[in-house]
Amino acid sequence: MAKKCLEEKCKKKQKFKVREYTRCQCCGRARSVYKEFMICRICFRSMAHRGLIPGVTKASW
Repeated sequence: MAKKCLEEKCKKKQKFKVREYTRCQCCGRARSVYKEFMICRICFRSMAHRGLIPGVTKASW
């Protein structure tokens, strides 16, 4: 879990565009966040396995 102060800092409008960064909507993780879903890779994987993300299936060949 991310610190609460860092989550609040992320929500605030920054003075410069380059200072803004994405955080996971579920856990608050700052790294490896998919912009399309706004969740990190770990949450994405677990939600995809549970079938919570429509249109995403586990690859098998």
